Amino acid sequence: MTNRFKRVFGATKPVIAMVHLGALPGTPLHDKDRGLEGLVTDAAKDLAALQRAGFDAVMFGNENDRPYEFEVDAASTATMAYVIGRLTADVTLPFGVNVLWDPMSTMALAAATGAVFAREIFTGTYASDMGPWSPDAGKAIRYRDRLGRGDLAVLYNVSAEFAWSLDQRSLADRARSAVFSSIPDAILVSGAITGEAAAMSDLEAVKQALPDTPVLANTGVKHATVGDVLRVADGCIVGSSLKVDGDTWNAVDPDRATEFMRVAREARGG
Repeated sequence: MTNRFKRVFGATKPVIAMVHLGALPGTPLHDKDRGLEGLVTDAAKDLAALQRAGFDAVMFGNENDRPYEFEVDAASTATMAYVIGRLTADVTLPFGVNVLWDPMSTMALAAATGAVFAREIFTGTYASDMGPWSPDAGKAIRYRDRLGRGDLAVLYNVSAEFAWSLDQRSLADRARSAVFSSIPDAILVSGAITGEAAAMSDLEAVKQALPDTPVLANTGVKHATVGDVLRVADGCIVGSSLKVDGDTWNAVDPDRATEFMRVAREARGG
C-alpha cells in the first residue's frame, strides 16, 4: 500500500461513492434550460445524500457526457471545476475526480479543485467504442507532478469499460506490469460497461498477483454482492446501485445509499 493511498483512505477498505454530474455544456445531453445552476443543484443533493449515508469518500465524474471523448473540450473541465468549487464548502469526505476518458484533464481538474485522488485509464491499448485507445501514463503522471500534485493518489483502471484490450496478456499480468512500470496507488477492476460487475474471478486473479497493492472493484457492485466483493478486494467504487431504481442516470436514492453502507460496514466487520 502506498503512502498516498493510506493517507487518503486509512487502513479501512474504502467504499467510494460516485457523484455523477449532469451532462456538461457543449455535450449532446446538456440541459441548456437548467444550465450551470441545475448542475450544481443536482450534484449538491447527491453529495448530501451520500455523505449522510456514511461513505468513506466521494468521486465527481462526468458519466453523462456521452458520447465520450479522449480529449475533452476545455469547457467540460472548466465546468466540472466550477461545480466542484461551488460544493467544496459542503464536502466533508475525501474527494476524487475523473474526467472521462482524458488523463490530462483529470490531472488538471484535480489540481484546480484540491482533489486528493483521481481515477482514469492510464495504461494499455484498446479497441473501443470511441476508437483506438492508447493512454500515456508517463505523460499524465509527469503532468501531475509539474502541477505540484505529487501527493495526488492515482487509481488505475486496468480493464477499460466500453473497450477490448488489444494486449492479450492476462488481466492479472497487465495489472502486475502496470504496478511495476507506472507506480499506481491502486488498481481498479471493471466490468464491460458502467454499472456492470467485474467478474469475481478477475478480482481474485488480480489480487492474487498484487498482494501488496490495493485492488478495488470499480463497477457494478450491488447490495447483494458488496460482501463478497470486499472479502476479495481492498475496497470498491459504487454509483449505479445507489440511484433511484438502480439506474445509473437517476438521482441518488438516500435509502438505497444508506442501506448499501450498512451492508458494506457489516461486511467489513463494523
